[in-house]
Amino acid sequence: MSTIPSTFNAFRIHNDASGYRSGVEQIALDDLAPGEVVIKTAYSSVNFKDALAGTGEGKILRRFPLVGGIDVAGHVVASTDAKFREGDEVLVTGSGQSETRDGGYTQYARLESQWAVPLPKGLSLRESMILGTAGFTAALALFRLRENRQTPELGPLAVTGATGGVGSLAVDIFSRAGFEVHAISGKPENAEYLQQIGASQVLGRDALATTRPMESARFGGGLDNVGGAMLASLLAQTTPYGNVASAGLAASAELDATVMPFIIRGVSLLGVASAGTARDIRLAVWQHLADDWKPRHLDRICTREVGLAQLPDVFSTMLAGGSLGRTLVVI
Repeated sequence: MSTIPSTFNAFRIHNDASGYRSGVEQIALDDLAPGEVVIKTAYSSVNFKDALAGTGEGKILRRFPLVGGIDVAGHVVASTDAKFREGDEVLVTGSGQSETRDGGYTQYARLESQWAVPLPKGLSLRESMILGTAGFTAALALFRLRENRQTPELGPLAVTGATGGVGSLAVDIFSRAGFEVHAISGKPENAEYLQQIGASQVLGRDALATTRPMESARFGGGLDNVGGAMLASLLAQTTPYGNVASAGLAASAELDATVMPFIIRGVSLLGVASAGTARDIRLAVWQHLADDWKPRHLDRICTREVGLAQLPDVFSTMLAGGSLGRTLVVI
């Protein structure tokens, strides 16, 4: 077994009599939640959920203290599960990390083997964390769309919140899979970026500003990361038997819509919940991400690389709506 230092750095979140706070501190392996696999962490990433957890702006953690970071990738240094050996490259996304158990913002992480995914051939550890939960969510949305008979022939897929992590990776993944992609964004200054990563058209938010129950069919379907009125408008503009996947609530958790798109056009609204995805589907999605759905522009989408100490600044920028693409955390 590789030598694990007695203490190491981790970005830990507390909520106690001294208040809600987070930062880098020294911890020991025994401070981490139990698990069968210990890895030396190489990379993690920053997702919107991480920013909420790290600042306390959202009620994400269910117990304290916990190490933040819902994503992690690295090399196995110890394992009591025979399926994983020292030196194996593995990744975990979601699966209770930084919610009910310690996450990936640490030099050493202890994982439950049931959630650990062997790094698929075709992906590096770095690439797997540029993808992270954001890429897995985008690919899981496509998995669900295709399961429900979504095809390029139905028309272009709209992606709302297109400059964010999930949105950016969805644009790239959907176009790689053969779909025409229309990116919806309120940031016209990033139109060139969206075209570079695979969008055939970049539309302003006014494209989804309708408040009528039904509109002319404009999209074959899409992925919504925003919620609220934009999701309702996308449903109203989706072609017969098209599908809309819902994966976020950046604008609103509300949905003020009618059943008319469902009962007149046969439109389907598909939920995308990445955190607790069944293992067989999880493995299948990661295999797609390493192969036929692997984004072509990961280095373009990774717009920032940071260490643990820079996380508070990243969280602030993200919550203020100022982030673009993906932020990689180099441990």
